[in-house]
Amino acid sequence: MDVEILSRLQFAGTIMFHYLFPPLSIGLGLQLFLCELAYFRTKDLAWEAAARFWTRVFAVNFAMGVATGIVMEFEFGTNWAAYSRFVGDVFGSALAAEGIFAFFLESGFLAVLVFGWDRVGPKMHLLSTLMVFMGSVFSAVWIVVANSWQQTPSGYHIVWHDVQGEMMPRAEVTDFWAMVFNPSSVDRLTHTLIGAFVLGAFFVASVCSFYLLKNRHLEISKRCLSIALPTALLFTLLAAATGHDSAQKLVETQPAKLAAMEGHFHTTDEPTGLNLFGWPDVENETVHFGVQLPYLLSFMVYNDPTRPVPGMDQIPEDQRPPVWLPFQTFHLMVGLGTLMILVAAYACWTWYRGTFDQRRWLLWAIVAMPIVAMTANQAGWITAEVGRQPWIVYPSVQDGVEMMGLRTADGLSESVTAEQVLSSIILFGIIYSMLFAVWIFVLNHKIQHGPESPEELAEYKRKLQTDSMSEAFGHHGTSRGGGMMEDGA
Repeated sequence: MDVEILSRLQFAGTIMFHYLFPPLSIGLGLQLFLCELAYFRTKDLAWEAAARFWTRVFAVNFAMGVATGIVMEFEFGTNWAAYSRFVGDVFGSALAAEGIFAFFLESGFLAVLVFGWDRVGPKMHLLSTLMVFMGSVFSAVWIVVANSWQQTPSGYHIVWHDVQGEMMPRAEVTDFWAMVFNPSSVDRLTHTLIGAFVLGAFFVASVCSFYLLKNRHLEISKRCLSIALPTALLFTLLAAATGHDSAQKLVETQPAKLAAMEGHFHTTDEPTGLNLFGWPDVENETVHFGVQLPYLLSFMVYNDPTRPVPGMDQIPEDQRPPVWLPFQTFHLMVGLGTLMILVAAYACWTWYRGTFDQRRWLLWAIVAMPIVAMTANQAGWITAEVGRQPWIVYPSVQDGVEMMGLRTADGLSESVTAEQVLSSIILFGIIYSMLFAVWIFVLNHKIQHGPESPEELAEYKRKLQTDSMSEAFGHHGTSRGGGMMEDGA
């Protein structure tokens, strides 16, 4: 058993499990805000019933995201102590910003969002919904900034420190905003957030399509679909655009990752074609069963179909990433993204024609789309993380000075053993399996119950108002009685 492989598998498993929840919280936050905004503008109880329902679903998912996210911070100290020392100054500032701008914002307004119905006014509740949504976005901002810095570091220098008699390198921030706006942060942030918006839109559309198939909650479902389907189409198209921008940057910042993603082994003077699919063979430096479109990779990378793209042979052998996994996950992400664009476009067209709910096969396809979106999000992160190996922090050039990077193997804790990591993987597997089962059970319970109808909500509001008036009258009568008794005495 190799401690590096086990530690990487452990972190990959915990972060992939955690990453089921934050994108859904961000995407649901946007859909929830749009539903409540529609209620605020129209005072239509169908919109309020929808907003109340999605608030309950959001709360369940948000709680899971918080619980599973804490674990990774401990892993930095237990399994990756050398890495933590190297990036501590950079990550400390980014995570401190997350705490200030994201956690305080979310925690300050989350209670109002979940428990504030009928306790605060519509304006305040709408504001709390917006603030919780923005808090989740700000949290993603600082996490992606920190991760992007590992991919394309900037705004730092290396300082050597004495750690128990041994000199250790440490990256220290020299320019905070250069660190924040490193060469890949904006493209990666927009692509990540848009992927979350796609997931949220398809999740809402999925649940509402399920209700249409079961002939339940029809009015509310159609209201939500009128928002979810157009936003799904918009953000799937934007995901393709931002993904293209990110890929174009790779030829300058991470050419080895680009070569691995495309299975491009040999640099030639000829224009470079794009592999639609295939089976990369690193040993023979070829792609078996591949179907290649001539000129397309050159055009997509440089906007010039005649310019050759550098291949893996331009990278030193000890700095080359694995090829098979990033190749397959990248093509999986692109394929699923294309599928989501087509499904969203056709769904919007049938919605416009008024025939959406008449196509049961399309409704079932929409029901399955959240799984497709989650898979695409996971595949994108696998591509990004595996494609930067063997570096956990890429080497770079700062102000004309070459800065060392940090290899993944050098970021491990010195004292952790393979047996300890393996036992923790088994325990995490058991606990996370139980958490996943609980999440599915509670989420299914919420969805099966569904939202209240506008009529039920109206009756609830009338009863609440009546009880409130009765309570106020009762207090008033008691007060007057007490006063009269005092006068009589």
